Amino acid sequence: MPTHSETRILPYSADQMYALVADVARYPEFLPWTAAARIRSTEDHGDHSVMLADLVISFKVFRERYGSRVTCWPAQHRIDSAYIDGPFTRMESSWQFRDVPEGCEVKFDVDFEFRNRLLQGAAGLFFNEAMQRVVRAFERRAQELYA
Repeated sequence: MPTHSETRILPYSADQMYALVADVARYPEFLPWTAAARIRSTEDHGDHSVMLADLVISFKVFRERYGSRVTCWPAQHRIDSAYIDGPFTRMESSWQFRDVPEGCEVKFDVDFEFRNRLLQGAAGLFFNEAMQRVVRAFERRAQELYA
């Protein structure tokens, strides 16, 4: 099962980076291979909120929708995402943001497994490069919004 972890220091605040990543509906505007996003529902639970969201991922002939449960913890500057339905057997990701003297420390972790063995094999070939492109897309978006 492919996994990827990355930590970066960016010249923005934890609040800014948290807001950018929590804005799932805007992902198609800047995130590679994201053709569409739809928020099914959002529930406030006091110290956190839970969003059910669908993303449509499109890459060459591959086009799939998948649903996820996105749990946002504003006080902890953490966002966790868990797979609900779609082409995966498993998909989990986590973002953590922490203010540091240089700006914000951003930690990103993801792991997943496709149901389809062919897709899983293909994903393994370009997974790390793809995840690096995703993280860079969030960096560029932060620069557009906050610089």
